[in-house]
Parts: sequence; C-alpha cells; structure tokens
Amino acid sequence: MATIYAGLRSAKEGGAGGLYRRNGGGKWERTLDQDTQAITLDPRDPNVVLAGTVGGPYRSTDGGRTWKRCGFPDDGVQIWSLTFDPSDPRTVYAGGSPVSVYRSEDGGETFKRVARPVLPEHVKMSFPCRVMRIAAAPGKRGELFAALEVGGAMRSANGGESWQDCAEDLTRFASLPHLKSRIVSDSEAEGILDGHAIATSAAEPGRVYLAVRMGLFISDDAGRTWQNLEVGKYSPQTYGRDLRVSPHDPNVMYACLSPAFTSGTGSLWRSDDAGRSWRRFDKVMPANTAMSVALHPADPKQVCFTAKTGGVFATTDGGESWQTIPYPDGAGDAYALACR
Repeated sequence: MATIYAGLRSAKEGGAGGLYRRNGGGKWERTLDQDTQAITLDPRDPNVVLAGTVGGPYRSTDGGRTWKRCGFPDDGVQIWSLTFDPSDPRTVYAGGSPVSVYRSEDGGETFKRVARPVLPEHVKMSFPCRVMRIAAAPGKRGELFAALEVGGAMRSANGGESWQDCAEDLTRFASLPHLKSRIVSDSEAEGILDGHAIATSAAEPGRVYLAVRMGLFISDDAGRTWQNLEVGKYSPQTYGRDLRVSPHDPNVMYACLSPAFTSGTGSLWRSDDAGRSWRRFDKVMPANTAMSVALHPADPKQVCFTAKTGGVFATTDGGESWQTIPYPDGAGDAYALACR
C-alpha cells in the first residue's frame, strides 16, 4: 500500500493528535499538528488531500507532506466530515461541530457556510453535536444525506442549502429493550440517534445506509422511515462506527463493528450483496474499537482499517493476509483513515 493517512485526536491521558502519513514501507510522519477526525482524497488528483480538524479544514497539494488552512468563514468550528460530490469533483461538502454544513466549489481551497440546520432536539447531549458524514444520492444531483452525532440523520434536496430531519422514525426503535442506550443524555433514544456514518450505493439507488451505536439501519424513502438491517444476525459486535461502499463495485460494502466506543476488541465486516448479508473480513483481532476503514481508489484488493489505538491493519490481497502497522509512540486516538 503506497501511502496511508491517519487522522488522530489527542487522548485524554495525553498523546499527540494530528495527521500522520506513512509512505510505502517507511515510518509514520506527523505532518499536521491539528487534531484530525476526517480525511479525504481528491478523486481527480491523488496529491490533493483534505483534512478536517479541530481548527477547521486543511488542504495539501503534495500528497500530505505540507498543509495550508483552507479559506474558511468561521472560527471555533471543528470539521468532522469532508465529501467530494461525485457529480462534480470540484464541489466539496464539509460537516462541522456545532452542526453546520459548508460547501467548496474550487476543490477545497475555499469554503462558504451554506447551512446551520435547525432540527428537532430529540435528545439533549452534554457536548455540541456534529455532522459525522455526508453522502450524495446516486443520480440525484443536489440530494445529500448526513449522519449526526447525536441526532440520527438529515437530508437536503438542494445541495446543502437547507436540511430536513430524518430521525423521527429512528426514535421508535428505542422502545425495544435491546436498542435502548443512554450514556450522556436525557433519553434512551441516545444510542439509536448516535450516528457515525452514512452511505448510498448505485446498487440500491433509492436506499440510505446509516451506522449508529446500536447497529446498521436502512431507509428506502429518503429517511422518512427506517428498518433495522439486523447486522447482529451475522456479527456479535454491533456498534457501527464506519460504513463504506466500494468505489469498484457498488454491491460491496465494509463496516467497522465493535462492542462499544470503548472496548477491548473490534472487527471489519464485508457485504457482497449491498448489505443483505455480512461476513467477517479481517483476520487480525484488534485489541480495541475499530474506528475507520479506507478503500484503495485503484485496487479493490487493498483495504485497511484502524483501531482507536494501536495501529492500522492492511491487506493487499483481498483479505487473505494482513499486516499490522503500529502507530508511533506518543500518538493519540485514531478517528479517520485514507489510503492511495
């Protein structure tokens, strides 16, 4: 695997956050010293990398060696998600905390705020909620979906200018004993609304996939109603942290599943039928929560994922064998991953 980018945040007990870069079989380099929780590669130019940090978005034009803060209109906003629009790669969407959406029309050089969504407060959290992932609907220009931590999901029909709540129907699942979860809020619906990743696939063009604390869920009506994908039928670990559709085959999906945000194990699962069934993909048994999966843009056999601490696990032969790549001493907790 030529280059791996890892976004880390400073751990409570210490540990250096930032963006770490590893080129080929070399050593990790910390090339950006801002705590980083989102990374994305420009689909037109692999040398262009965007990073979402606690200090806003940053952009590199030399493969992550050096960075420059993007033109950005607001201070005090953390960027938790960055998404290139598949219909126009010069358009990039950024999701922030507090909940906000920004758009770039020049490949990420500059951003403008397009919305601070006003949504129903389904739960009251002890921290500012955030836009964890933005996904574009296949074949429907301007239709976007976003995962919210903690707020479930929301939808835009006009390129992010305005948003509608997609969480109302999710809250009904909190009436089921095994889907109740309250840690830092006033509601047992907290877990079902703890959105971490959202995805769409050309294999199921009308479907939205959502990864939350309590598992994986789908909607076939633009987020009005939801169904439980019941990934627990396949995996004993159901805490959904990341969810990605292969850029090579829209039927292939990967999901990071663990027991909880803080846990002693994690796993990477794969679906070959657009989420209908799942099988464990990794063979490495991480020692803590699986946080993010990265899919190589040119080679479907190259896949890597990261645990919250410890390092990156990578395969270059479609999962037959795996390499463990430890993070350097002093690194913080891993939140984001990309590779090329």
